[in-house]
Amino acid sequence: MRRILIAFALTTTIASAQAGMSGTPPTASHPESHVALVAPPPPPPAGAPAEVQRNYAGVKKNILASADKMPADDLYFKPKPDVRTFARVLNHVSEAQLRVCGAVNGTPQDKLARVPAETAPKAEIVAALNASFAECDKAYASLTPANLTDPITLGPIGTRTRIGALWGNASHDNEQYATLALYLRLKDIAPPSSEK
Repeated sequence: MRRILIAFALTTTIASAQAGMSGTPPTASHPESHVALVAPPPPPPAGAPAEVQRNYAGVKKNILASADKMPADDLYFKPKPDVRTFARVLNHVSEAQLRVCGAVNGTPQDKLARVPAETAPKAEIVAALNASFAECDKAYASLTPANLTDPITLGPIGTRTRIGALWGNASHDNEQYATLALYLRLKDIAPPSSEK
């Protein structure tokens, strides 16, 4: 009798395991016989180029959203007479990005977009900002592990490595975004990075 009970237990266990492996849905008597596995999302790319590209992509999103959120009538707002207007901060981002990313791309100065006066209409200021981001999109996309330390000449700033120039640009963008965010707050507008 004991041998029969052991054989029955083994047969039941094997049948249960096979049902679970065959994709048979779980039953009330064997709820554990089927477990759905969900693959985790792939990790983000690793390495220095990917880190710089992620930082740039985040601040690009925030700066463009800031420009969009500020009403056209408030584009020339400044908190005090001796500080820059919101429009001037946007133009400063455009100028810096065109200089740095243009150098990384080897784009001749006369082929770069022109930045309008800070008193220009919002559409012109935003068009120049978008052009500067387009130039930088190419520069950041060109970054690879093999060319990280290539020398880039940045005019009076001197020579930097490719990754140094692009990290510097992203850091500068973050500084300027902080100013834009403050100006938005002073106009009772939530900065993009504070939105849920």
